[in-house]
Amino acid sequence: MNKQELSAMVARLLSEMGQEPMVKGGDYRPRSPGPEHGDTGYREGDFVPDVTALDLRKLYLTEDPAEPDRFRRLKERTPARLGCGKAGARYKTLTMLRFRADHAAAQDTVFSQVAEDFAARNGMVELKTRCRSKDEYLTRPDLGRSFDEENKAKLRAAVPGTPRVQIVVGDGLSSAAITANAMDCLEAIREGLKLRGIDAGTPVFVRYCRVGAGDAVGDVTGCEVVCVLVGERPGLVTDKSMSAYITYKPHTGVLESSRTVVSNIHAQGTPAVEAGAHIAGLIGTILEKKVSGVGLHLEAGA
Repeated sequence: MNKQELSAMVARLLSEMGQEPMVKGGDYRPRSPGPEHGDTGYREGDFVPDVTALDLRKLYLTEDPAEPDRFRRLKERTPARLGCGKAGARYKTLTMLRFRADHAAAQDTVFSQVAEDFAARNGMVELKTRCRSKDEYLTRPDLGRSFDEENKAKLRAAVPGTPRVQIVVGDGLSSAAITANAMDCLEAIREGLKLRGIDAGTPVFVRYCRVGAGDAVGDVTGCEVVCVLVGERPGLVTDKSMSAYITYKPHTGVLESSRTVVSNIHAQGTPAVEAGAHIAGLIGTILEKKVSGVGLHLEAGA
């Protein structure tokens, strides 16, 4: 049987079944009726609800679960994507939309900038590392750890004398984290240090900032402790996570193990004000013990 005879036989069988054969390039006609499209409640031009407003700890989409109450209690302890449900072998539409929205938010905050007037609006001098743009900052981490002579001079003018504690606010990899958390956390740190009789000096803002920029600040100011508040690399849980890196006797070349870190400072983690109070206590301990990082844990017998 050649190709033409086979095609003729298939066409005849379909005709006997009451279905007209489909021809390549012809109009599409579904073999069976598709699902009916019900009224969604939305009209053209309406905005759909913001899926990012849904709390991942409460978003439980599994159908007919065996122990729903027990699983809900488990979900309330973590923003992990548990109980997402499924549509056949795939994720449900809402689960996929939320994943893509969170991924987009994470990408946006990495490439976006802290507002140009952020430093001035909050009473800080703005410095800039050797990076000339956000693209260079992302591709040249080394340039985000040092300053040129112009910015060193600005730092000397902004921070008179030799501060005992120098606080640095840096944009880092999440502009949204700094906008949402930095100033509340900074205020709590300063209040906590004031209660301990510790001068917090004059905070500065650093654009295109890596953690190591705090070491360069130590080189210029000679401060005893530097605390860098910096936006962390965002993930799928939040795009607003900030961390504090505290270093005793900061200088270029200091070991990474010499830093004490407080991470996950955001609304769903450790709130900014609570984190600031804790950081102030840590700085007090570091000044007393004259060590930070791993050495501080060894000193405490941890």
